[in-house]
Amino acid sequence: DGLSLYFASTRDGGFGMEDIYVSQRETRDSEWGPAMNLGPIINTPANEMGPAFSRDGHLLFFASNRIVGSFGGVDIWVSRREHTHDDFAWQPAENLGAGVNSPSLDEGPSYFENTNEVGVPQLYFSSGRLSGGPGSLFVSEQAADGSFGPGELVFELSGLGKTRRPSISQDGLGIIFGSERAGITNSQDLWVATRETVFDAWSEPINLGSPVNSALIDVQPYISSDRETLFFASNRPGGGPTDIYMSTRTKGSRK
Repeated sequence: DGLSLYFASTRDGGFGMEDIYVSQRETRDSEWGPAMNLGPIINTPANEMGPAFSRDGHLLFFASNRIVGSFGGVDIWVSRREHTHDDFAWQPAENLGAGVNSPSLDEGPSYFENTNEVGVPQLYFSSGRLSGGPGSLFVSEQAADGSFGPGELVFELSGLGKTRRPSISQDGLGIIFGSERAGITNSQDLWVATRETVFDAWSEPINLGSPVNSALIDVQPYISSDRETLFFASNRPGGGPTDIYMSTRTKGSRK
């Protein structure tokens, strides 16, 4: 509903090195309130990062390097809540299993409900597993029982160098992700790919360019449910080591 903003932070006072926080506001025109830690149900002494939602707001996906229940490295987890307007009603998180997670780095979840007549829900994510090379994008289909199947490499979006944190639009026709292309040193930009239908292959990725991307690091994109706002993190001048920024676009536009 645009009234809660979830993000990860290493600020003091958390349960681990990186925790998930939420900021709330009364209306879409109001200022964001103070960041509040989601607490020990979600956060642990390990790192919790990259929060992402199902469209109905009942599911919270995130990555964590917690040890108990892990497949190794960083895994993707999910927590559920009954009341979608209660930011502190999350249940203990569950590991998404061996289809999504591996002994390598698995992170950047983005859930696509895929509500067309023959579609099934999908989870896009980034992984460092050997089958894709360092930092590639994968997709896993969700079964009727809620479990996730084997992650399949998204060929047309991989092979760009270290590619992380995809964010797919709610209609499934656009996807934005961070990538460190070969030949670019100490910089990471945001890229976008599109497709005509959810059954088509993704287009060749295009750099989002200025003013979204800067000469420094621009990462962790997340598209709002109405596709009009892009949130991302950057270490560009004028902020802290890494701050959260937003960019808006014309209503109905895919550019």
